[in-house]
Amino acid sequence: MHLMRESWTDDRLDDLNRKVDRGFAETKNDVVKFRAETRGEFDKFRAETKGEFDKVRAEIASLRSEMHAGFNSLHKTMVQFSSVMVAAAIGLLATQL
Repeated sequence: MHLMRESWTDDRLDDLNRKVDRGFAETKNDVVKFRAETRGEFDKFRAETKGEFDKVRAEIASLRSEMHAGFNSLHKTMVQFSSVMVAAAIGLLATQL
């Protein structure tokens, strides 16, 4: 079994300090590199997503136009049907008098 030392010399503390500094520097470099890679991927994803949302907006606008035309046609048909029913009721009343 490895025995632990009871005391730390200045040299040992300096070596530890350098190791810790190197470790932090490496970690910082890794983080900076990761951020750059991630930012590029995020920008690409954002551009693709914007394109997809633009397509969805166009499809929704088209659907709204079709629905508006359909409701206008339905409204016109209902008015015509109501007019025919009123005219038929008036005709029926006129024949009964």
